Amino acid sequence: MSGHESPDAAAVCRARAAAPAWDALGHRERGARLLRWRRVMTRRLDEIIGLLEGEAGKVRADALIELAAAFDHLGWAARNAGPVLRRRSVRSGLLMLNQRSTVEYRPYGVIGVIGPWNYPVHTPLGSVSYALAAGTAVVLKPSEHTPQTGRWLADTFAEAVPDSPVFEVVTGDGATGAALCRSGVDKVAFTGSPGTGARVLEACAPTLTPVLLEIGGKDALVVAEDADVDAAVEAALWGGCSNAGQSCAGIERVYVAEGVHERFLQRIARRARDIEGGADGDYGRMAVAGQLDVVRRHIDDALARGARAVAGGPESVVPPYVTGPVVLADVPEDADAVREETFGPVLVVNRVRDAAEGVARANAGAYGPGGAVFARRGGVRAAGRGAPGPVPAHRHGERERRPDLHGRGCTALRRPWPLRVRTYPRGGRATRVRGPAGHHAPPVRPAARGADLRPRVAGHGALRAVGAAARRTVGAGR
Repeated sequence: MSGHESPDAAAVCRARAAAPAWDALGHRERGARLLRWRRVMTRRLDEIIGLLEGEAGKVRADALIELAAAFDHLGWAARNAGPVLRRRSVRSGLLMLNQRSTVEYRPYGVIGVIGPWNYPVHTPLGSVSYALAAGTAVVLKPSEHTPQTGRWLADTFAEAVPDSPVFEVVTGDGATGAALCRSGVDKVAFTGSPGTGARVLEACAPTLTPVLLEIGGKDALVVAEDADVDAAVEAALWGGCSNAGQSCAGIERVYVAEGVHERFLQRIARRARDIEGGADGDYGRMAVAGQLDVVRRHIDDALARGARAVAGGPESVVPPYVTGPVVLADVPEDADAVREETFGPVLVVNRVRDAAEGVARANAGAYGPGGAVFARRGGVRAAGRGAPGPVPAHRHGERERRPDLHGRGCTALRRPWPLRVRTYPRGGRATRVRGPAGHHAPPVRPAARGADLRPRVAGHGALRAVGAAARRTVGAGR
């Protein structure tokens, strides 16, 4: 490395030098190496659990959930990159009717991944997995709050795949991330706040470096008048309190039809008092001290505007913890706790006329939400009225299985194609998943009543968006 070369640029150069040999391995050999990496990480599981507890403040249960989702990303990418990215025939069009056209996906070369502090394994490993499976080398900049977690990922990869140095890690603060954006990478994948996402765009703009952004959420759960109230209560608390509420796909708002509003409010208040935050509690500390200030400000602002705290309150904010879920009722729609991302175990529960009004309010904010709809009848129809993003019926958490499904506005610039997935957890009819123009995934059908339908379209868009670029070839003759 020369005296004027930054660590970011040096890491990109090393990754770029190793990329051609990695690409030449082909999908099958790369997949075998990635599965070997997963086995190494599984064998060293206690190490990474300790890091997630220490750096990110997680309790063991939340760490295990994150790792299970992360390893699922890696395994799926390793096994499916070949079928998803294979060369395929496309229509040539009228002007070249006598020609045969194909589309293939070629590796980008080197991408930069800038990871968050709330899921320092699961979130970056999604982009890393899809890029590596597609033949692209990766330089990861983990959050400055979780640098050792990022180094652990690189160390385990080097142990599993010592002959292919295509995964580099650089650590540092925002200046390091900005340098990575300007280092000559072929694409940048970023997960974090909208403000930092805007700075990433600014850093990448002079070189027109493509960017994928996942930048927050304000997901809502809608409870219809005929919903299973107890199930909706459990889903709201799970979605709002898992990982101490520090999830971009977590539930922060609940809109409940007036016919069941009081019953829902009483039950969620009672159930919330059974949940504790703390080192030995149901969820851990806030990973970043400044996030406690946001949580406190949102609670104080809501109460000042006439809201009621039916569980917890300002007294629940005891650094570094929020000691229990805070449930706020009758919160004005222009309050900070409704308009802004709280990123803590705070739930706003507001009354609406019916599920349709709940969906309308969910769509009204600056974030393009995911979320959930609970209804015995018409739930899927109501979910279909949601803004772009995952809106499962009768459950919450589907986004964890679908890394390419994201919303609009302040939530993401990461939709490789327009896509809608409807989930039928009990019985249901077939639904067709629409992909790029001229391409349709096969219908998804329930195997049996009570089956959990998880259409495995998750990585198709992500593999193509993060790992490889399309190239169209027009041949002579048909």
